[in-house]
Amino acid sequence: FTEDEAQEFVQRVKRFLGLAEGDPVELVAEPKIDGLSVALRYEAGRLAQGATRGDGVVGEDVTANLRTLKDVPERLHGSRIPATLEVRGEVFMTKADFLKLNQDQEKDSKPPFANPRNAAAGSLRQLDPRITASRRLSAFFYAEGELSEPIAGTQWDFLEALRELGFRTNPIAELCPSIEAALAVCRKLAETRARLAYDIDGVVYKVNDWALQRRLGFVSRAPRWALAHKFAAERAMTRLNDIVIQVGRTGTLTPVAELEPVTVGGVVVSRATLHNEDEIARKDVRVGDTVIVQRAGDVIPQIVGIVESKRPKGAQPFAFPAKCPVCGSHAVREPGEVARRCTGGLVCAAQAVERLRHFVSRNAFDIEGLGRKHIEAFFEAGLLKNPAGIFKLHERRAELEGREGWGPQSTGNLMRAIEERRK
Repeated sequence: FTEDEAQEFVQRVKRFLGLAEGDPVELVAEPKIDGLSVALRYEAGRLAQGATRGDGVVGEDVTANLRTLKDVPERLHGSRIPATLEVRGEVFMTKADFLKLNQDQEKDSKPPFANPRNAAAGSLRQLDPRITASRRLSAFFYAEGELSEPIAGTQWDFLEALRELGFRTNPIAELCPSIEAALAVCRKLAETRARLAYDIDGVVYKVNDWALQRRLGFVSRAPRWALAHKFAAERAMTRLNDIVIQVGRTGTLTPVAELEPVTVGGVVVSRATLHNEDEIARKDVRVGDTVIVQRAGDVIPQIVGIVESKRPKGAQPFAFPAKCPVCGSHAVREPGEVARRCTGGLVCAAQAVERLRHFVSRNAFDIEGLGRKHIEAFFEAGLLKNPAGIFKLHERRAELEGREGWGPQSTGNLMRAIEERRK
C-alpha cells in the first residue's frame, strides 16, 4: 500500500462510521512481524492448547512445541485472569539465532534455511519438541480471540493487559492520534528495520477503540478496522556473472543467475532465479549485465530488470540449452508450456538425486541426518541409486562407517532414523 491508500483507509473508516472530516480516529501502529501466526488458549489461567493459524479456521496443534518457548507463559499472572482467554501472536526467529541455526545446519551437512520465517515455521512444526526447544524461537502477542470477559476497551489497553498477564508484546508499537502520525511511524521503521533484531515487512494500522472495531466489522474475513501497510521490496544493483541451468526432480531446466554478492534487505544475495527461458528473453538478461535485484516478498531473490546503459560491448543474448546439461538427453518444451524438461528420466543423475532429496525431505519421509550433501555423496559413491536403497543402507554399514566424516555413532544415528520411517 502507498501512503495515499493508507489515508484512504481512514477516510473509509470515517464514512462507514458517519464521522465528520475533522473527527480524529486514533490508531495503533504495530510492526508487522515476518513470522508464523499462532493462537494460544488458556483455561482457568493455564495453557490448554496452542495452534498455528492455518487458513484462519483450521490450524495445526503444536501445543507441546509452543510450551518450549520462553515467551509463552504456562500460567497467567495478575489479579484479572479471565476464565477463558484466547490470544494470537507471531512466532519468529531473531537474525542472530537464525545465523547460528544455519551455522549448525552446515556443520551437520544439512541444507541451510532460506530465511528466518521458514526457519521459525519449520522449527515450530517439528515432531520432537526437544528440537523446537533447541531452536531459540521468540514470540510477540497482539490480538484477542475468544474472551470469557472483557479485559480492555481499546487495542492499546489490551496490549498493556497482555503484558500484565505475562505475555511479551512488541515494545516499538505506538499509539497514534492520526493517520499522519501512524505514517510517520511507518517511515521511521522502514529506515531502521535493518537494525532491528528481527525481520519486519511492514506496519499494521488498527483502529484503537474496540467499540468502533465492532461497528466496523469485517469484509469476508478481512477487518475493516485494520490495514497492513507493507514495505516496498528493497532493491540493489550488481553484476550478473553467469547463468547456470539447474535440473529439478521432474526434469525441469531452471535458469539461475550467478551474481556478484550484494546485500539486499540485510541478506547477502549471490544467486537469483530467472524462472524460465521466456523470462530471460522478455527481460533480455545477458551475462555481464548490471542487473537490479530485489527479494520478492522480502524472501526470494529475483532479477526485476537490467541497466542497459551499463551493458558491456559484445554481450550476447543467452542461448537456452536444447539438451540437459547433466545427462545430455534432449530437453523438450511441450506446446503451451513455459518449462523445458530433460527427457532422460532416472537416467539423469540430477533428477535421480533431486528425487532422493525430495524423498527424505521434511514434507516426505523426513529422515533426519540425510541432507543434500550426504545424498549427493552417497549417489556418487554408488551407495544410493533410488529411494528403495535407503532402506538397504544397513547392509552397507561397514562402508558407511569407513567414509570420511562418518563413524559408528553417526552411522548408528542414521540407521535408527531410517528404521523409524520404515515402521
